[in-house]
Amino acid sequence: MADDNDDTEKSEDPTQKRLDDALKRGDVVKSQEVSTWFIIAGATLVLISFSNPMGSSLKAMLGGLLANSWRIPTDGGGLLRLTSQIGFEIMAAMAIPMLLLMLAAILGNLLQHRLVWSGESLKPKLDRVSPLAGMKRLFSKQALVNFIKGLLKLILIGSIMTVLLWPERDRLESFITLDIAALLPIVKSLSLKLLGAVVAILAFIAAADFFFQYQQWYDRQKMSFRDLKEEYKQSEGDPHIKARIRRLREQRMRSRMMSAVPEASVIITNPTHYAVALKYERGDMAPVCVAKGLDLIALKIREVGKQHSIPIIESPPLARALHATVEIDQEIPPEHYRAVAEIIGYVMKMRGQGVR
Repeated sequence: MADDNDDTEKSEDPTQKRLDDALKRGDVVKSQEVSTWFIIAGATLVLISFSNPMGSSLKAMLGGLLANSWRIPTDGGGLLRLTSQIGFEIMAAMAIPMLLLMLAAILGNLLQHRLVWSGESLKPKLDRVSPLAGMKRLFSKQALVNFIKGLLKLILIGSIMTVLLWPERDRLESFITLDIAALLPIVKSLSLKLLGAVVAILAFIAAADFFFQYQQWYDRQKMSFRDLKEEYKQSEGDPHIKARIRRLREQRMRSRMMSAVPEASVIITNPTHYAVALKYERGDMAPVCVAKGLDLIALKIREVGKQHSIPIIESPPLARALHATVEIDQEIPPEHYRAVAEIIGYVMKMRGQGVR
């Protein structure tokens, strides 16, 4: 039982494939506090940069509407055109600020994880409607952290508002008597102070929450030894199938190698354990190994060589050295040029050919 528990305990770091699969499922690091921070920071930027242009545009539109109210048609068609015109001008005044807020929300997600398109979250799952699963989520570590975050934000933001607005408590009562034109700059100034302080505080909360969410996500991706074995089988294939494929490749290579032995110029042997077949033609830079092998393969190379009258030369040290240093279809290393040249020269003399 202990071995089974150890085998299924998720104590191993996730592989890259595991992390990629999680991304495909839509299981990514997601901190709502980071997204909220970007939206509030974007709203603060919009208020600083666009409050005056938006106010001027809306003031001009509403001022003209009030100044010419007596000329506005009261029939159904006239009111419909007026409503459309007001809606269009409001949308035009707020288009850029709303676009910036949308970009801030998107950026808050893109900085946490790559863009993900997954329908996994749309699939029906029983645990979403299960009362037992709902109770587990209600009293989980994540729920406790969310409660602490909410309480912390409430305390901090409430404290900030108290600190900033308490000195203005006497002046707040007089705001009701101020003209709108005089009141708006004061409200804007206080709003910017509040938003600036909130953005600063939420930055720390968002950073802490992101690292917490990342650790939670990483722990979910951890694997057991059994998971690692299954992934290895899926990615690398069944060991039995791999062994069969390897045997087939060796057989094909051996067959191709034996078919090249008749083209060899000489076979250098141990004489029984090693055999290396070399091919050399005039104009070649160096001899090329067309076949090599040990024991039974070496015996087969010698048999094919005898059948095709290929000279077989016994040179145990050279045969072992060539077998260890040269691969099939490769030229022999330079350190063996001289010894091999002497053997090929001897073979050519035997055939009555001169060596230049």
